[in-house]
Amino acid sequence: MERYFGFDLGDAESAVTCLKKSEKTEPKVVPVREAGSFITAYARLRTGELLIGEEACYAPEAMERCLRFKSRFLTDPTVVRDIRSFAGGVLGELYMSGSLVKGEDCCFYVGCPAGWDQSQRERYREIFEEAGYPPVRIISESRAALISACQSRHFQVGYDILSRPVLVVDMGSSTTDFAHINSGREVELQTAGEVRLGGGIMDELLLDAAVEASPDRELLQRIFRESPPWRSYCEFAARRLKEKYFSDEEYWKGRDCLQTVPVHLGVSENAAGTGTNGNSRYETGTNGGGASGTGTTGVLSRFFGKKQNSFTRLQLKMNEEMAKHLLESPAPQLDGRSFHEVFAASLSEIRKKLDGQIPELLFLTGGVSRMPALRDWCREAFPEAIVITGSEPEYSVSRGLAYSGRIDEEVRIFRQEVRDLVDSSIVERIVGEHVEDLFHRTVDILVEPILRNAAIPVFDRWRNGEIRRLSDVDTEMERAIDAWLHSPDAAELLVKPITAWLRPIAYRLEEHTMPICVRHNVPYRALSLTSYLSLAEIDIHINARDVFAVEELTWMVNAIISILVGLLCGGSGIALISSGFSGIIAGAMFTLLLLVLGKDKMEAAVMHADIPGFVRHLVPRGYFEARMEKISGEVKKTCFETMEKDKSEEVTSRMIGEISVQIEECLMRMAEVVEIPLG
Repeated sequence: MERYFGFDLGDAESAVTCLKKSEKTEPKVVPVREAGSFITAYARLRTGELLIGEEACYAPEAMERCLRFKSRFLTDPTVVRDIRSFAGGVLGELYMSGSLVKGEDCCFYVGCPAGWDQSQRERYREIFEEAGYPPVRIISESRAALISACQSRHFQVGYDILSRPVLVVDMGSSTTDFAHINSGREVELQTAGEVRLGGGIMDELLLDAAVEASPDRELLQRIFRESPPWRSYCEFAARRLKEKYFSDEEYWKGRDCLQTVPVHLGVSENAAGTGTNGNSRYETGTNGGGASGTGTTGVLSRFFGKKQNSFTRLQLKMNEEMAKHLLESPAPQLDGRSFHEVFAASLSEIRKKLDGQIPELLFLTGGVSRMPALRDWCREAFPEAIVITGSEPEYSVSRGLAYSGRIDEEVRIFRQEVRDLVDSSIVERIVGEHVEDLFHRTVDILVEPILRNAAIPVFDRWRNGEIRRLSDVDTEMERAIDAWLHSPDAAELLVKPITAWLRPIAYRLEEHTMPICVRHNVPYRALSLTSYLSLAEIDIHINARDVFAVEELTWMVNAIISILVGLLCGGSGIALISSGFSGIIAGAMFTLLLLVLGKDKMEAAVMHADIPGFVRHLVPRGYFEARMEKISGEVKKTCFETMEKDKSEEVTSRMIGEISVQIEECLMRMAEVVEIPLG
């Protein structure tokens, strides 16, 4: 694909952006009917021409108009026709303006609410396919917003945030869409994603207040009843005024932010029309007219007799008092609750549903996110999180969608190159060069704890009579060593030496992973084991498992511990560790016993004798502990020699192979974190 288009089709407004594959700049906004952000509306004229955007709201020759249809996609089957008509109109405008060339190698990435499941997304995709679009992919709008933030030069977000919990709040005109993204994965919220709370409610309140304050209140009310598109158009004007006010609220303190909207009064004889699907569609009679008709009869004509093209003016006003009214006054659309009350309740509910996975970042998108009050409410609900919003939130989703196209392609190549590295013999070769060091580190760290946690308990059991003969000590030692090596304490003890052992391997691997990251604009730390391993030495008092930057690395260390313990305990058919202790512990006990008894030439008899309890207790525990401290060096030496002698080529190969697999799986998991799954 040479170009990627991002199409954010919203319930009230839409936007299209484009990104060339070869460009490293941010996606460019593609104007549609000379507007960057255009009204989601279409009108069909008597001539068959299809209009979209603002012009569709008041074209006098309209036979049919339709607005605010996307939010009903899941509940109203007839909306499919409206989405197809509008999408087709946008496609036609792109072709006519030259922004899109027929037959070019491109792809459209279209947004949808996070709550839509796969079958709903597929149904939505088919609509665009039927409208004649090039290949289309459907992407969550919340995910697109996060991608936009990661790619933006205005934020210090980057790929690091992808391994951490993020809450994306997409505030549209009809709904507020909450998406929790954790470790690059979008987590389904129990609230089902969508909350029926949008900025359009404030637009309605602002418009209603303006109508109530107008000297032509009754007339305007009847116009809106007769011509729903006019009401939608005036709501759009209210939205623009609201955004203007809240984008610089400090400037407007003590001032009125005003806008006057001309509203045409004339309607055709048949312009009473029919409003279907709420206020989404308005169809006129054969004489046209619609919201701006030129007829002389009908319901409204009696206000102005036979006068043609008469109009009144509606003054919209925003100030501190109106802002408080929009946010804090009870609204019938919200069952008598205020916008603030419902929004805060939604945030509180979502915090409970996250079950402790509190986001570190809240990213707000959508035109409504310009409002400082909403950002304050988010900070109150999530004081632990950083709250950010884009400088042009109305384009965050469409830009993120376009970015998704390039990322999708780069991810495909990136994933294949990582797979090629994993499938090669590079990892095995590097591990093989360092496997002897792993054996030595392991023995060095384990011998003294084994003497303490296995040998002394075995001595106590012999001394107390649980083990009847010294000749049975070796077998019991093997069992005790095996049990302790599989304990959490042993695993914890192995974390540090294995982490240290991995470091030179990580440096060698970076010679191969860094070029892959550079080629695909991925921070090299994304595949750098070294970056994460270095954190393990921040503070020796910190639990080593808690300081890794990604779960994948902790998982890999644990896996290597399991492999290592399995081999050392005899998983390969040779108990490498326990065989190093063979005879030494029993010999120490035997020597101490002979010293206590003061007898000679009784070695064999003592080894196999069931020694009486009072005799066993003649061997002090403190003597045995002191003996263990003295012989630890001898045990280590014996273990090294035993491992060198008994560790066959098969054992070494298995160790290299199994550990290499864990490292390779770790690399693949780390790669997945930066891929930002686009489904």
